[in-house]
Order: sequence, then structure tokens, then C-alpha cells
Amino acid sequence: MLTLGFYRFWMRTRLRRWYWSAIRPGGHPLEYVGDPVEKLLGFLFAVVVLAFYIGVVNLVLMFASFSLFQDNFAAYVSSLVGVIPLWFFAQYRARRYVLARTRWRGLRFGLEPGAWGYAWRAVVHWLVTILSAGLLLPRMTFWLEKYKVDRTFFGTARMTQGGTWTMLYPAMKPLFLALGIGLLGGAAILSENIPVGAGLCVIAGFVGFYGLFHYRVETLRRLTETKSINGVSLDLAPNAFRVMMIYVLGSLLAASAVFIPMVLLGILLLLIQSADMLAEMGLEDTIAPIAGLGRYAIIAISVMIYFSIFLLWSALTNVFVTLPVIRHYFSTLTLYPAAAIDDIRQRPRDEFAEAEGFADALDVGASL
Repeated sequence: MLTLGFYRFWMRTRLRRWYWSAIRPGGHPLEYVGDPVEKLLGFLFAVVVLAFYIGVVNLVLMFASFSLFQDNFAAYVSSLVGVIPLWFFAQYRARRYVLARTRWRGLRFGLEPGAWGYAWRAVVHWLVTILSAGLLLPRMTFWLEKYKVDRTFFGTARMTQGGTWTMLYPAMKPLFLALGIGLLGGAAILSENIPVGAGLCVIAGFVGFYGLFHYRVETLRRLTETKSINGVSLDLAPNAFRVMMIYVLGSLLAASAVFIPMVLLGILLLLIQSADMLAEMGLEDTIAPIAGLGRYAIIAISVMIYFSIFLLWSALTNVFVTLPVIRHYFSTLTLYPAAAIDDIRQRPRDEFAEAEGFADALDVGASL
């Protein structure tokens, strides 16, 4: 808050160093050696590029939209579509930077350049998945993960992603079940059996909610177990229900902590609005206690409470969600045979100066 957001690059670096040091595959901790100045410079570079896109490209799109269609809707749609590849581009580059600044047993990780290749593949896979009504979601999940994993290095050893995309279909069982229950509920509603139909739809919603977590956790497990590097295999055994409960209960705990500040903020905003209404009605004497300096004090307190809500939410979701989830995942991770790692040697440092600028500017979930 005091640095108007610029300290977040140092905050993120310190958080990663803490998290990485607590993750210990095979008993050896990870090490994060990222530089906050790299993140800041990368962000500034990304802002310049995006400012050009927003200021020049969008202006051209707006001019063309009004010239051809006498409306700005086409310009907004074209602008949004143009940002989608940049979103995937930023995701890949953020992953490359994080891996390049991560070490284990003194050896660097790395990711080959290939951000644009990943971006156009992601766009095509998403388009195919949408056109298939989600039935080809495992295909997209597998091939995008394989693209990244097959370009990942630990020291001089290249990681490989084995298996096939069809092995991920069992992870969709709860989603298919939710779809079936929802269709039954819809059929019951069409046959004018409203209570039964509504109940089935509610059940389908809960099953589908769990299905999203189950798909994410189960695909991660299956993909991890088919990865290998220099003869070393990985084994992961997370529990989808436990992960879901961590997210649900953790979010509720964080929300309960910010509830009181939100109520106070609502009361103060209502007080200011009421004062404005009374002033318009000519009842200045009624609002004397909150006029003058008192009004500015209430506004200042409201601003402080507003930002404190975001601070509390960010800190408490780290405590109640991020940390327990990461601890659960890595407590179930094993490597075998660990002795094969001894043959791997160091790789050159990846001088990736732009860090995660685009990921940070586009907000693609690169907090950790």
C-alpha cells in the first residue's frame, strides 16, 4: 500500500523463497533465486508493449468498426480476441522464468523458448474443446502439458511426458455424472415435476463442483506419474476431496475475517451518502457532526478499510488455502530411483531478463 503496489515484486520474491525452501523432494529443499528487480523491469517493459496495443491497435480497430458497422461492438470483440494469445504467451514465459530461477540440489531447472508456439496451440486446443462441448477437454489438457514438459530441463536432463490423452478420461467421471443428473432434472422440470427436477439440478450442481476439483487433481496425478527425467519417475497421490475442502473451508475462514471490515465500510459509505442526501434537502444542522473535517476523516477511514480488506484476503488465503494445498500435494510426492539424479550435471543460466512482466500485467495467475 505504501509503495502504491511496487513492493509486490519483492513480496512475491520473499514468498517464493519461503515456499520453495519448505518444499523438499527426496529430503532436499528447493531454492528460489529470482530477483525482484528483474520482475519490476519486466513488468515495465510489458506495460509499454500493452500500452502500444491498447493505444494504437485498439484505435485502429475502433476506427474500422465505426467505418464498417457504425458501432464499436466489433472493435471490442476483436480486441478481446487479440489479447487471448498474449494471455497464453504470458503464461509460458512466466513458467520459463520461474523454472530458470529454481534450483534443487544445486542444479537449475529450465524451459526452452517456445511461448508463441504454446500460445497458438493453446488457442487451437481451446477452440476444439469448446466446439466439442468439453468432450475433448482431456485432449487439450494432455497436449498442452506435454508441450511444456517435453521442453523442461533439470540440469542437463530433459523431462518427458509419457502416456496418452485418453488416460485422462476417467478423471471426468464426476463431471459426466453431474451432466447425467442435470439432464434427468431438466427432463423432470419439462414434465412439470418441479420439486424433483429442482432437487436433481441442485445435486448435479454439487457433483459438478466436486467434479471440477476431481478433474484437476486426478489429471495432475496421472500426468505426474507418467513424467520421467533421466530414468527418474515421479509418484503423486493427492486426494481430490481434501483439496476441495481446503479451498472451501479456507475461503470461508478468509471471508469471515474480512466480513467485519466490509460491514464497517458499508456503514461508513451509507453514512456519507445519507449526509449528501440530507444536505440536498437543506438539513445542514442534522449533518453537522460529519461535515467539514469529520467528513474527510470518514472518507480516509473508508479508504483504509477498503484496502485492508484486500490485504486481509490476500494474506489469509495464503494461510488457509495456498499453504495447505501445496503442503498436501508435496507431502504425497516421491521420486524413484533417486540415485539416478546423481548423474545429472549443471545447465547454463537462462538470462531471461524480462521475467514475468506480461504475466503480471495481464494478471494470469502468476502470484506464485
